[in-house]
Amino acid sequence: MLRLRAVCPFSWRAFQFRSCSCKPLITEMIKCTDEGQIFDLIQKSKAILSEKQVECAFNILWQFQKQKTSFLKNVECVRDHPQFITLHNLATSQTEFMNDDTLVNVLYLTQQCATETHDLLVEALVTEAWRRLERFDINMLSKFSFCLANQHLYFSPLMGKIADIVHRKLETIEDLSFVKLFVALGPMAGPEEKEQLKSTILLMSEELTSQQALAVMGAMEEMESRNSHLNKKIASILHKHLDNYKPIELLKITRALIFLHFQNKELFVKLRELLHSYLKISVIPSEISILVYALSILPSPYLDEVEVSRIEAVLPQCDLTDLNSFATSVLRWIHYDRTYLDNTTGKQLKLLQKLDHYGLQRLQKCTNLNLLWEELKSLKGDWFAESLLEETVATLHRLMDEINYKNVAEIASFLSRTNYLSTLLLDRIASVVLQQTEKIHPFAILPIILPFSILNYDPPQSDEFFGICVQHLNSYLSVLDPLMLVFLGFSLATLEYFPEDLLQAIFNIKFLAKMDSQLELLCSSLSMRVQLRLMELNRAVCLECPEYQIPWFHDRFCQQQYNKDTGSMNGAQQQIYKMLAEVLGGTNYVKASVLTPYYHKIDFECILDKRKKPLPYGSNSITLGKLPEMHWESNTQITGSTLPPGAERIALEFLDSRAFCRNIPHLKGKSAMKKRHLEILGYRVIQIPHFEWNSMALSTKEARMDYLRECIFGEGKS
Repeated sequence: MLRLRAVCPFSWRAFQFRSCSCKPLITEMIKCTDEGQIFDLIQKSKAILSEKQVECAFNILWQFQKQKTSFLKNVECVRDHPQFITLHNLATSQTEFMNDDTLVNVLYLTQQCATETHDLLVEALVTEAWRRLERFDINMLSKFSFCLANQHLYFSPLMGKIADIVHRKLETIEDLSFVKLFVALGPMAGPEEKEQLKSTILLMSEELTSQQALAVMGAMEEMESRNSHLNKKIASILHKHLDNYKPIELLKITRALIFLHFQNKELFVKLRELLHSYLKISVIPSEISILVYALSILPSPYLDEVEVSRIEAVLPQCDLTDLNSFATSVLRWIHYDRTYLDNTTGKQLKLLQKLDHYGLQRLQKCTNLNLLWEELKSLKGDWFAESLLEETVATLHRLMDEINYKNVAEIASFLSRTNYLSTLLLDRIASVVLQQTEKIHPFAILPIILPFSILNYDPPQSDEFFGICVQHLNSYLSVLDPLMLVFLGFSLATLEYFPEDLLQAIFNIKFLAKMDSQLELLCSSLSMRVQLRLMELNRAVCLECPEYQIPWFHDRFCQQQYNKDTGSMNGAQQQIYKMLAEVLGGTNYVKASVLTPYYHKIDFECILDKRKKPLPYGSNSITLGKLPEMHWESNTQITGSTLPPGAERIALEFLDSRAFCRNIPHLKGKSAMKKRHLEILGYRVIQIPHFEWNSMALSTKEARMDYLRECIFGEGKS
């Protein structure tokens, strides 16, 4: 948001050129000194408020919020006030009467008040702006695209439309309004458009202010810019203004320079000096954590004893976000200093212990779920997972009654992110959905379903729960983002739930063509993830719901993917392969890295005849590291495999920690679905969990050989 505010200022002066009829009330609003006075005016004048006065009210409320220290708490108080709701409803009813400038300003200002993306007002404003898109000038497109970027809609069809308009107008842009477009559209532009954007910004770079240069650098980071000329030019502007940046801005600069592999010793020296100087005088915990984090990502990070003492002094005042930031920095120093045996590492370990103590203490004292979530939502990394996750879940259990339609998707996303199976929390989530479905926005259904899919858990009344989730979405299938539908379809398929309406919406020519055009706008990693999920959904439907008669159309895609596969095995898989060869009678009795019909890849395969004797593969054994050959007659037909009567195929899979929930040895959804598919294909599936293979009970070769014999033949020692 700093980037957005920096280049899209909405100042008080925006209201000095208003019509005469609006002036008296607007003048009264500007004279207000707190939110209460604004709300009194709204209550008295709600019957006559014009769209321009509504815009002014939003603007002034936001100005008040910017002056607050406890930002989120104040925003919640304002957002829940009855007169803010009145203002919200007035704006919703007036969207079509707003002029272009007012429309986009109100959208921006409502976002600053932490209004949710799927709020009715936000939806109405975005929809109305979409209708007017072609007539927006570059300035208006810039503001609007920033609002969409703030909603993380980089790759939406609407953003694609804006990109198309900009592409047509690119040669006519002559002022620095282009900077805003560069920041908003750069990450989702195609290769050719990215180069055009970079070239245009390079001609204008001499005119950039310090804040514009900062915004451009952030966009270059998101675009993974490798344009060394542009990178150096922007870095030189940043260097010139370095003394004027705040700590959070210095962190952004440091992170971008490191990510872009920028090399300039003089700039890094200046950055380090500034960060240390700020650290020696700062007393604000969040600012200190930012400075420490920035120092930790610079080459050869260090802190002196005074700075370590400053960190220790503010720990009791820190929230979980700050504590996590400190812990991440300390772990990074330990990583850098692991080759040294001096006192520094000892001090860092003691600091980690203090961080653990204050983190646990903060969780134990927490009494409000919504306040807890504000601290939890961005936490990630090793320290949180290893030191605080168990206590966090215990705290969520304690506050479970506070889960409602407003926060249910957030708590669900936490469980998905941490891979922690809490049946208590998942049952509560399902119960809230069943009781309050109509209050839950359809866009929240995917994050709600996701933990059940990932963690392979069916709640009580599971059919009713999943059914009501899908029913809630049905009327939105034609307008939902294609990517969301694909992920939703896959998540439900993992749970053995195949709603026909949803599948028909996905597997049709119009939808797939729309998705293809959208994939062109995505970064390569996200595009590949979407394509993989579509393939996996296609495979699941073909295997588990053949009655839908949805064709399999991913042969070429799968062949391309597996041609890239090196086929390497980890240490445990190599051990298993050698021992299987001994147990079965030789390497020609076992195949490694086998591709099945529909392109499931299994670690090992063997065949037993009706007397449980291994059958050899002859000359068809594969070379590890090469693409496995399909040794069934067809890569998509289950029938027709040439096995002797009574013989069985056995698939052996080694399951590492990623196949299980974090806290208990419960098989996750994707691994369970794969087992299901292999059984449909005719395999007897043997899964070898890592915690069994690496246990004390299987610490000798003989014990492991007996384990494999028992799994395959149902017998122990030979």
